Amino acid sequence: MLGLLHTSPVHVPVFDGLRDAEHPGLELRHHVVAELLARARREGPDAVAPAVRTALVRVAGGEDGSRGADGAGAVLCTCSTIGGVAEAVGAELGVPVVRVDRPMAAAAVAAGSRVVVLATVASTVGPTSALVEEEARRSGRDVSVRAVVVEEVWSRFEAGDLAGYAEGVARAVREVRDADAIVLAQASMAGAEALVPEVRAPVLSSPRPGLAAAAALASR
Repeated sequence: MLGLLHTSPVHVPVFDGLRDAEHPGLELRHHVVAELLARARREGPDAVAPAVRTALVRVAGGEDGSRGADGAGAVLCTCSTIGGVAEAVGAELGVPVVRVDRPMAAAAVAAGSRVVVLATVASTVGPTSALVEEEARRSGRDVSVRAVVVEEVWSRFEAGDLAGYAEGVARAVREVRDADAIVLAQASMAGAEALVPEVRAPVLSSPRPGLAAAAALASR
């Protein structure tokens, strides 16, 4: 079983669909805590560490963080803003946690030295940029990271206009210049990937590689 910690219910059908298409038979346990992102945006990701701990304990299936017979073998945190906090808290609990954007960051570093991090929520920029830089150090590559924030389209996501949100992200992608890879920092942005086939630099989203990495960890 794989646990998933979300900060929006919109992600539940996305990951269910990916599971059905690419990981049939994998049992998913979803846990949604929208307040985690709202508070992290107001106060910073570290402020939600205690609440993340509570959420991870719940989704992992043990009151003390342990994984019993019905527990999750790993947890995938699908929120990029709190992903680093979830990894750190998971290590303290002994719960394997995968932040959804780590495999994407590794792919971006492998693509070239100029990485653009595109986000629709400013609180995501710091954690995602730091993650790309971490993956660059891990691979021994020199990478420059540039952030582009298009907060004006976030209101469409909040209103449930997912098509309009994806198109707004796609417009921002088309305006990016001088990039070897464009990282869609939030899982919610993945819908834009299919709308920009003409962009020369690879446009990378996190749900598919993130789920694959977490599924492999949960099966160990």
